[in-house]
Amino acid sequence: MHIAQTRLSIGTAPREIKEITAEVASWAERQAISVGLLTIYIRHTSASLLIQENASPDVRHDLDAFLARVVPEDTARYRHNDEGPDDMPAHIKSMLTQTQLSIPVSEGRLLLGTWQGIFLLEHRASPHCREVILTLVGEGG
Repeated sequence: MHIAQTRLSIGTAPREIKEITAEVASWAERQAISVGLLTIYIRHTSASLLIQENASPDVRHDLDAFLARVVPEDTARYRHNDEGPDDMPAHIKSMLTQTQLSIPVSEGRLLLGTWQGIFLLEHRASPHCREVILTLVGEGG
């Protein structure tokens, strides 16, 4: 059994849904693990991760618009506004999405579907540097 782990620092734009598939896949392919499971974990409470269609940018636009409708930025709705009107909505959006993903690996490659990509969702109204932990566990080839 082999284990490989790294940290990625990813800069985000405000409320960006940023595809990170290439960075994650490139790292996984460089490891000496041919069959295994990749875990991706984000170390933040106001950003999240998602596997979603990566062919049409309209999907990202519609996802962002949906989250904005479901979790509006309205300080009258929330007690927690320590860091501004986007603070608590960002926490709720993170709760509704995911902070960890698991992706199988075969022949050293991620087994994502044809139209699937890995995305980091920035829920805050300002840019951030987010830290994502990649852990790949499996057998060498």
